[in-house]
Amino acid sequence: MARHEDVLIALRQIIRATDLYSRKLSKVSGLTSPQLLIMQAIAGKGEMTMGDLASEVSLSQATVTTILDRLEKRELIERKRGETDKRRVYACLTQGGLAIIDQAPTPLQDEFIARFDRLEDWEQSLILSSLQRVAAMMNAEDIDASPVLDLGAIDRAQPTLELSARTAGTEATTHSKADHK
Repeated sequence: MARHEDVLIALRQIIRATDLYSRKLSKVSGLTSPQLLIMQAIAGKGEMTMGDLASEVSLSQATVTTILDRLEKRELIERKRGETDKRRVYACLTQGGLAIIDQAPTPLQDEFIARFDRLEDWEQSLILSSLQRVAAMMNAEDIDASPVLDLGAIDRAQPTLELSARTAGTEATTHSKADHK
């Protein structure tokens, strides 16, 4: 087998592992990886402002707000105005949110980070530079990404474009990621 085939297989294995984890998380808890990450950050601090939460999870404030809207509709979090400064809004978990976190699997990136941290510095540097090179080879170095191992849009309700195989790529159709579960 040619080396490039081995590389493509390894990339596919990474993508597949991420997909399988996302499906497991959704089945067990009904959450996406970014939703779980946000809920765990809130659980660790008790309550957080939108800005602090966005910084903590390396997502934009707009994305965090959208995710919190969905979690609030499911009554997993609630927002509260600050007692001393009414302009500040804090997110905190509800009892239902705490229960969901208890039953959710460990985030995929947590296991990866634990294993990565056990590597020697030179191994970590080699992996980082190799993955950065792969991202560049795939013209992906300018794609905005957060340190969350998940597939698809951060907010699964965001529409994505798919090329219809039946129309040979001449017409795009819009589907929600939820349609594919």
